[in-house]
Parts: sequence; structure tokens; C-alpha cells
Amino acid sequence: MEKSGYEDDMAKLIVKFQRYFRRKPIRFFTLVILYLTAGSLVFLHSGFTGQLIVHENDQNLLDGTSEAPHVHAMGVIQLGRVFKETPESPTFPRRHGPWFKSPSKGKPEMNKVGDYGGAWRRALKGRNTREQEEERAKYIGCFVDDTHQRGLRGVSFFDYKKMTVFRCQDNCAERGYLYAGLEFGAECYCGHKIQALNASEAECNMECKGEKSNICGGVDRLSIYRLHLTPESARRYGSAVFRGCFHRPENVSQALPVSRIMLNMTVDKCVDVCTEKEYPLAVLSGTFCHCAFPTTCFTLHEREDEQLCAQKCSGEEFESCGTDEYFLVYQTQVQDNRCMDRRFLPSRSKHVIALASFPGAGNTWARHLIELATGFYTGSYYFDGSLYNKGFKGERDHWRSGRTICIKTHESGKKEIEAFDSAVLLVRNPYKALMAEFNRKYGGHIGFASQAHWKGKEWPEFVNNYAPWWATHTIDWLKYGKQVLVVHFEELKQDLFVHLKRMVSLLGIPIVQDRLLCVEGQKDGNFKRSGLRKLEYDPYTPEMRTMINNLIKTVDSALKVRNLSGVPEDYYPR
Repeated sequence: MEKSGYEDDMAKLIVKFQRYFRRKPIRFFTLVILYLTAGSLVFLHSGFTGQLIVHENDQNLLDGTSEAPHVHAMGVIQLGRVFKETPESPTFPRRHGPWFKSPSKGKPEMNKVGDYGGAWRRALKGRNTREQEEERAKYIGCFVDDTHQRGLRGVSFFDYKKMTVFRCQDNCAERGYLYAGLEFGAECYCGHKIQALNASEAECNMECKGEKSNICGGVDRLSIYRLHLTPESARRYGSAVFRGCFHRPENVSQALPVSRIMLNMTVDKCVDVCTEKEYPLAVLSGTFCHCAFPTTCFTLHEREDEQLCAQKCSGEEFESCGTDEYFLVYQTQVQDNRCMDRRFLPSRSKHVIALASFPGAGNTWARHLIELATGFYTGSYYFDGSLYNKGFKGERDHWRSGRTICIKTHESGKKEIEAFDSAVLLVRNPYKALMAEFNRKYGGHIGFASQAHWKGKEWPEFVNNYAPWWATHTIDWLKYGKQVLVVHFEELKQDLFVHLKRMVSLLGIPIVQDRLLCVEGQKDGNFKRSGLRKLEYDPYTPEMRTMINNLIKTVDSALKVRNLSGVPEDYYPR
């Protein structure tokens, strides 16, 4: 086959280049070096983005955004280069910049959102475990822990499958805590001070569930680490949650046990003081900063108009600090531990109580509330390993074991319902319940179904199969159930204290008011979807709505026939 004229020209040109570089090899190597340098610069540039960062404290407070890695006066503008990051969690905003300081290196490392220090961990790969631990934290020792009086009283979380020392340290450091403690191989506790006695090192003998080479405490024993934080991280305690404006309690000294005068008062200063003293509430009244727990003396149930608290702070003119009569309340990131202890029933119960609901109606959330309110584990008619790994220890027990306070079930047949002696029946708006269950089915307990699932054949088939079940589930429990307490999900959210008291009363557990108030501060738990991925369109067709509205009317009538209140008004779309 003959070559084209173009190919001949290219061949001659290549030969000329070869002869040229043979005579002058230095120029050849120079060209190669320039090429590699240019490629490296392009690669490095792709990992960074130049951004204009405006540090304005008031704007950050209003927007709920996290602080930048440096502290600046309001209005100062700084050009900076930061790592690209994914959107932040609304509950615990991710701070840009490092949490840990490195004793051996002057430059701290950055961590990406969702990666438990992945970049930092890879940089340390190859070193032995002791060197890595010394860089990010110092092991303090083994300490006694008590479920009623925790040794570390900040936030806590459990993972009975993937807990590691670094994961616990990272979560505590992210929120600015000074200490991280691990217990029972899977439980992580944070705090600003250690309030526990030393124990023998031999008693901290349980391997981490996600890292067999490390120890994560023991039974009622904490392996505690002192975190090496940067100065910026050490003074940050996460995002305080605004609870509202409230009237002065009748007995201030009893309701608010810790008080301090601050002539240069700001919200941040009061929150910092109460966080250091391990109190979940920071209460501002003019130049007074009070710290407290929610109690029957100060329930936070009767909010006042925020304008009554609108007196400028002496240390920050753009913030309100309350008055002598009307107090502003913020919830710190300190965990209220008065309702965190949980255990199995001391003696096996022969009375089996159901926590019944249609899938997607908030059963897992209700279990979380019941466990906090009663101090006892809940069980399940099924077994869900992901729930067990997140701390629902009753998940592994047989539903008839008698060791748990109530049993989760979605069953709706006559035989299955009559197996229970009484029940809490949780009912939710079918429009919301169907979408929640569809997200769980295709995205997990706190995940989301993909757009392909919503727009494919899965969603119409799901609605046609599950919507009738929503109605028959409620009707069956009303028909065959014994001593059924109906609780509407929406009303439980709106007035948790009142409806949770009703649920606890049915379970036969003495009601402890302060414990219920503690639950209000921990009500979300770890099983709430972020809401950041809400659908931008209505997935329900007119035909679907007609069917679901008829089912709502059927359930409403079934409730009223039994002299119960009908479904809430918002079940009907407007």
C-alpha cells in the first residue's frame, strides 16, 4: 500500500527532529523537563481553588455557616486558597482548616468533608501506630466510666461495626473537644475535662470494632486521649442552637445554678463559658451569663416574643443578650447525659408491647425517643444489622425475649397483631411516609433514592403496592389490637413532651420529668435525613393523589368510629 503525501511529510519531519536532538541532547532534556514541570503545575492547580473569603461574624451567625480557619475582625476581607469541599452538615458545620496540630511539622494538614482525615492518614501511612497517635493525640490512660455520671460529658456516638481510635478522635476534635474516650470497643465520648477515676490498664482490654490492632476501652472503662488541637480549634465548641426568648424563672438561683457577670458580654463568650463547665444551656440576661440544664423550674416550653429579648450585647452591638426579665437561651454542644444511660430490663417481662407503624412512619426515631425516656432498650420483630451497629442493642434479641421495653413491628395481619398485649400505633401522613420508605429502600436509613429511581418504573409500582398497605395497616391494628395508643408522628414532633409522656405511661414506666426534658434536647438522634436533597418536583401524579386521598378518608373514619381524633389536617394536600 502506498503512503500518502501527508504521511511522507510527517516521516521526514520526525527524522529531522531525531537528527537535531542527537547533535544537541542538552536541548532535548531541557524540553522534557519543561514539559514535566508544566504538567505538574496543572495537576497541583486542579486541587486548589482561589476564593475570596469574607469573614463577617454576624453574617456567619445568620447563615449558619462555619468559621474560616483564621479569626479576623468583622469586615476584613482576605484572599485565600482552600481545598474544595462538599456541602456542610447543617447540624455540625464542618470548619475549614485543620483540627490537629502536628508537633513534628510546622504546617498542619487539611481534612476533606466525609473523609475521616483521609488525606492526613495517607500522609502518615507507613509510620508505626505509636508515632501516628503521638502526632494527633496523647494517650492519657484507662478510666472508670459510669452510665449515670459519665467521665466525659460532651457529645457521644456509637458504631458497633466500624469504630476506630482515629474516628473517635476526629469527631471530638471537629467539635473542639479536648478529650476523646473510647469504651466497649464501639462507643465514643467527648469532653473538655475528665471526671472519672483511674483504672488499671488491664481493664481497658477490648479491641476496636473497626480496628483490631487498637484498644477501645472495656466494659465501663474508657481509653482516653488528650487531643492536640490548633489554637483556633481549641476555642471552638461547634454551633450553638438558638432555643428562643423566655421569661425569667421564678427562682433564678435554683433554675440556673451557674452565673457569671460579663461586662463585655457576647453570645460566643457565654456559650464558651457554659461549654467549658459542661452545661447544655447558655442563658443570657443583659450582662449575666447563666449555665443550666432544662428542668421543671426552666422547661423552655413557653417561648416569648423575641423582641422582648432584643437588648444589644455590651460586647457586640449586632447581637442581642436579653434583659433582666427576658432571657435568651442557646443550646451548647454539651450533651445532656441525664437520659443517655440505657440497659435491658432487670427482669424478663411477659407483657409484650408493640411499637407498630407503617414503614417510613418514624419507627426508628420513636425507638430512639423511648430508649432515652425510659432508659431501656427497645427490640424488633426483625433484625437490622445497621441499627444494631448504631447502638440499638436490643436489635439482636428475639422479640419474645422479654428483655426490651417494646418491640418494633410493621406487621399488620390478625395473627401477628394478636401476639402483642398492647401497642403504641405510630401513624404518619402517607405522602411523607411513602417518600421516606422509598428513600430508605433505595438509599438506606438516612440516605436518598436516586433520580433514576424516582423517575423510573420503581416509584409508580411502589406507590401502587404500598399506599393501600398504609391504610390497611392502621385499620388492622385498630380492629385486632389490644389496648392501642394512637400517636400521630406530626403531633409527636410538634409537642414531644406531652405525647412522649403518653407513650411512656403505656409502657408502664414511671415518668421522670427531667429525663423527658433531657430527651427534648437530644430528640433528633442519628437517624434524621439532612433535607439537603429534597426533590425539586412533586413525584405524585393526579391518579396517585386521588387514590391516597381516598385512603386518608378511610383511615380518618376508622379513627373517629372508635372515638379517637381523626387524622391531622395537613394529611390532605392543599
